[in-house]
Amino acid sequence: MKTINFSEKLNKFKERWSPHQIAVVDDMQVLLVKIKDEFVWHMHEDEDELFQVIKGTLIMRFRDSEQIVKQGELIVVPKGVEHCPTTKNGEEVHILLFEKLTTKHTGNVTAELTKTQYPKI
Repeated sequence: MKTINFSEKLNKFKERWSPHQIAVVDDMQVLLVKIKDEFVWHMHEDEDELFQVIKGTLIMRFRDSEQIVKQGELIVVPKGVEHCPTTKNGEEVHILLFEKLTTKHTGNVTAELTKTQYPKI
């Protein structure tokens, strides 16, 4: 057992939209990701996703609304809800994700940004 420092882990990579696994809790994984601009519209049929903003402001778009998630806040996207994480004004946002080990990166779609494995750091 040892502590995990988010800043140290975030300094180990530069890629955006590429989650990095920092821990596993039972059948859940804890990921860090840097994002900028818009991701892809997608959903996860069987898994919820937790997004906690470490730095910046996340805009979580839904088909009928959007939620602004600021630094120090989190949002849970329920399974089966189509969503599109995005940022504004070219801001890089740092996020902690908490999701099942079986969760696919882009859920029900395959896109250029889709990752099949997450690096462990």
